[in-house]
Amino acid sequence: MLLEVQDVTKSYPGTETAVLRGVSLTLDAGGMLALTGESGSGKSTLLHLIGGLDTADGGRVCIDGTDLTPLDDSGRAALRRGTVGVIFQQFNLIPSLTVAGNIAFQARLAGRHDPARDANLAARLGLDDHLQKYPEQLSGGQQQRVAIARTLAAGPKLVLADEPTGNLDESSSDAVMALLQELVAETGAGLILVTHSERLAARLPRRLHLRAGRLT
Repeated sequence: MLLEVQDVTKSYPGTETAVLRGVSLTLDAGGMLALTGESGSGKSTLLHLIGGLDTADGGRVCIDGTDLTPLDDSGRAALRRGTVGVIFQQFNLIPSLTVAGNIAFQARLAGRHDPARDANLAARLGLDDHLQKYPEQLSGGQQQRVAIARTLAAGPKLVLADEPTGNLDESSSDAVMALLQELVAETGAGLILVTHSERLAARLPRRLHLRAGRLT
C-alpha cells in the first residue's frame, strides 16, 4: 500500500466546524483517484496533509511506510523531495530560472537529476522549443506543462495534483490532464487529483467525494 490515511481530523482557529472530520482512505502504488467536493469541503486541506504541507489534529497519514505524524518540518520537506510530488493550480515556477532550470530544480533537490529524463519529459510535454525561455514568456498551458515536468522529473512515488488545470480552458485542460495521466502511469506512481470538474474526475478509475469534512 502506497498511502494510508486513517481517521484524520483538522480544524483551524476561528472556525466553528472542523474542516476534516475523520477521513480515511487508501491508495495502492499505481492507483489513481479523483477527489471532488464543493468549495470549502476540505479537498485542498486533505491534499496538504497528505503532502506534509500541514499537520493533522488527529489520525495519521502514512506514505510508503513512513508515518508523517512524528515528522518535523524538515522531515516532511525531505519526504516531499524524495517521495511526494505536488502540482498546484498556480504553477509556482521560479521566474529567474529557464524552463530547463525549472524542470531540473526538484530533481536536483532530491539528488535524482537525470538529463535524459528531463529531455524525455520536455519532448513528451511539447516543451522542446521552449527550454531556454523564462516562465513569463510562456502561455498558461505551457507553464502548467513545465510544472508537471518539474514534479515528474524528481521521480515521486505519489503525485498530488490540486486543481492542476483550473487556470486553463477546456481544450487545454483535457490535453494537459491526458498527458499527466499517461506520464504518471508510465512511472508507476500513484495519483490523487483534486478537481471541481466532473469531466476530469470521470477520467480517473476511482473517485471519492468530500462533503462537510467527510468522504462519501
